[in-house]
Amino acid sequence: MSVWLWIVAVLAALLGLGWAGRALGRLSGRRRFRDMSLAEAFGWALALAALLGAAWLWTRPGAVYFRWALIGFAISAVAAFVFRLLGRHLGPERLRKQFRKMPLTAAFGILVIIIYAVVAIFAGWIAPHGQEAVLGAANVVPGGDPAMGGDPAFPLGTDRIGRDILSRLIYGAQNTVGLAFATTLLAFFLGGTLGLLAAVVGGWLDQLLSRGVDVLMAIPSLIFALLLLTIASVWAEGARGWLTFYMVVIIAVIDSTRVFRLARSVGIGIVVMDYVEAAKLRGEGMGHLVFREILPNAMAPLLAEFGLRFCFVFLTIASLSFLGVGIQPPLADWGTMVRDLAQFINFAAFAPMVALAPLLPALAIALLTVGVNFVVDWMLHRASGLKS
Repeated sequence: MSVWLWIVAVLAALLGLGWAGRALGRLSGRRRFRDMSLAEAFGWALALAALLGAAWLWTRPGAVYFRWALIGFAISAVAAFVFRLLGRHLGPERLRKQFRKMPLTAAFGILVIIIYAVVAIFAGWIAPHGQEAVLGAANVVPGGDPAMGGDPAFPLGTDRIGRDILSRLIYGAQNTVGLAFATTLLAFFLGGTLGLLAAVVGGWLDQLLSRGVDVLMAIPSLIFALLLLTIASVWAEGARGWLTFYMVVIIAVIDSTRVFRLARSVGIGIVVMDYVEAAKLRGEGMGHLVFREILPNAMAPLLAEFGLRFCFVFLTIASLSFLGVGIQPPLADWGTMVRDLAQFINFAAFAPMVALAPLLPALAIALLTVGVNFVVDWMLHRASGLKS
């Protein structure tokens, strides 16, 4: 039987299980089962099958990463619950009120952002070694087991030239996240200012800026960034600081086009409001209209876009570093670490802990992306005015 036939057979069996469970529940006369649709019953059957499958997979000897993932999920859920519980009882009343309304996913996202910020700011005190320090022991495998080629002094091992992976992972938060935050701020300053200016002035300025943005958005962003960084590497003449500066400016300009579109569309909707017209009749200048009348009312969608744009910039920097044109060595960067530690994947079949080395920087990227998106989703839900 082919794979597709197996999938169809399993889905049909789950549908029959859901129908049977709903029919048995209706015999009890409960309203819950009387009002239950077949789709909802199928969902419950699918959830039950997923739980049984997870329990079966947990017992398999080769499902080490699956067990680690479940344990990590449980720890994250407990940490988010405790963090939200503390927020509901500590601090000023306004903050506690926000924590009382906050879903668990948003609490998890805020906790992740706080942890990353602390690690990035205090990386020099937290990391056991410097990010550029060559310690002499190359290719020490993670885990600290001497029998497998590990060293207790390096719990996550060392790379191919002998730098401590744990230290570089910590410094990676400072470099990757810090540069992504600075790039996103620059992109929002450029795109937001020009977008609101185009909405207020209109006319030829709006047409000129919009057509220029259309040209930039027509080019695939990653390919465009690769092309411009290749040119910038010639200008930098091997200077690491200048190449990093060029990377920040290039990514900020490319991403500012998306911010421009949002700021312009939001600004056009606000500029026709009565209070803006009243400010114009009072003779208020352009600065007052943009920063006192329009920007405060456009802040909610712009803040939500800031979180999403930060994730895209963060992933772009990691991707460029993985391709070798982003953050330059010896600075620690998670994208570069994934590329440099890829050889440890070969140990996954018989030494799962060793193969964890390249997965850790990838997991750090994914965890921050998920956390920021959780917070952005909550901000969008609040801005929409919908009730939970």
